Amino acid sequence: VQLQASGGGLVQPGGSLRLSCAASGIRLGTKNMAWYRQAPGKQRELVASIAAGGHLTYVDSVKGRFTISIDNARNTLYLQMNSLKPEDTAVYYCKAVWGTVSSWGQGTLVTVSS
Repeated sequence: VQLQASGGGLVQPGGSLRLSCAASGIRLGTKNMAWYRQAPGKQRELVASIAAGGHLTYVDSVKGRFTISIDNARNTLYLQMNSLKPEDTAVYYCKAVWGTVSSWGQGTLVTVSS
């Protein structure tokens, strides 16, 4: 199983980015998927999740700005991030969970700064 995260970068406040997490070895649509982030000096936190049945959850701080989705044809997880704020600066990780097994992507850095 391999999860390859990409799409991070430097963006100004108010800007947008789309993170991708391409999977190999598993079918994402049948797994519970999530994006986490870890800011400098802080613990890793759950940002958004999409369950195998399609239920979506978001941390309060990103509701209305971020959207998690899966493209089953591409077997890729996305996180569309709009209206970015400096406090969104972090390394973002994707995670797949099925049963008692989990797998993490390598992380992609998002920096929101003017």
